[in-house]
Amino acid sequence: MDPVNVMPETNTPRNQIELGNPRTAFAHRSDAELLKMEWMFSLMNNPGLNKLAVKALLLSIKLRLPVKSIVKNTIFRHFCGGETIEECMKTTRELANFKVGTILDFSVEGEKNEAGFDRVKEETIRTIKTSKGRDDIPFAVFKTTGIASVDLLEKLQAGEALGIDETLALEKARARFAAICSTAAKENVRIFVDAEETWIQDVIDLWTYEEMSIHNQKACIVYNTFQLYRSDMLGNLKEACANARSNSWYIGAKLVRGAYMEKEAARAERLGLPNPIQLSKEACDADYNQALDFCLENLDVLHFCAGSHNEESNRLLAGKIDSMKLNRNDERIWFAQLLGMSDNISYTLAGEGFNVAKYVPYGPVFSVMPYLVRRAAENTSVAGQTSRELSLIRAERKRRQMKKD
Repeated sequence: MDPVNVMPETNTPRNQIELGNPRTAFAHRSDAELLKMEWMFSLMNNPGLNKLAVKALLLSIKLRLPVKSIVKNTIFRHFCGGETIEECMKTTRELANFKVGTILDFSVEGEKNEAGFDRVKEETIRTIKTSKGRDDIPFAVFKTTGIASVDLLEKLQAGEALGIDETLALEKARARFAAICSTAAKENVRIFVDAEETWIQDVIDLWTYEEMSIHNQKACIVYNTFQLYRSDMLGNLKEACANARSNSWYIGAKLVRGAYMEKEAARAERLGLPNPIQLSKEACDADYNQALDFCLENLDVLHFCAGSHNEESNRLLAGKIDSMKLNRNDERIWFAQLLGMSDNISYTLAGEGFNVAKYVPYGPVFSVMPYLVRRAAENTSVAGQTSRELSLIRAERKRRQMKKD
């Protein structure tokens, strides 16, 4: 569907990009910020201490102890843009100075009532309208569990009968989902539908593809998220692409490794179900990189974003974009990382002319705690992730100190 976007010929080899330069990664960070980051990632690099700190924090919140200022000035400030869209604009400007885009992410999830679901819907629509026409905010995003009951989604996927009240609640949830996607289409803003746990993901997929079939006829607006730590996900991606092609609409794909690995494995074991997770990290990495290849081979119908903190995968994709002689800023291809993580990847790729954006979560401090707890847990559980961040931080602090001396 899309014309091939060709990169001008160059005599300079452009397929070997160095993603480990701490000076590039932290050019936007002050000495004081680096010191705070070193302390924080040192904590997360110690699994036992990290779990203890998270438990203590959650207990303090439950007991209504005055810890908000501590949270806001440490982990919240590092991983979130603020409590409101307006507070996020400072981060958006700072990222734009380095050619990195912002993905505004209202990170409130697991609401419990209709009023809460409606608030999340309206705030998500605000992010879409804020993004309209802005190159520095290339995508919007939402989680279905912010606008619909987890229990209801799980019951629906399990095929259980719904009562009258549940049926009405389901209709309202589906209407919120549709309203978000139709607003994105009206405002011409691309929107990611985030992935969630396997026991509710089939419902989310169904709703997402229904919205794609409506809004992705002429442009790629709605994107689904594919968690490649699932052993069935590469096949799901290929099937979704074939379906979009046969029905003449675009498919948007955000490729991630995944965010619920330990939770998924524990549930499967508890219920005696097959574990949906890949048998090894190597298998996950292989499927992720194959998914990148598949997307590049189907750019006529498939637009995608590589949401990854893995240096090898990012380097691989960047090299293939060059070897295929595509423009580095081809709008069909994006890289994305989370705010506060893998700045060495984000800032280097952006400086090299690729499309890069950061997820910038925001919301009331205690309302985004589920997101922050996942960040702490993932940084501990993902082999080498925190150690890599910490080594880069320490290398840059050492470099700056040597320069002063």
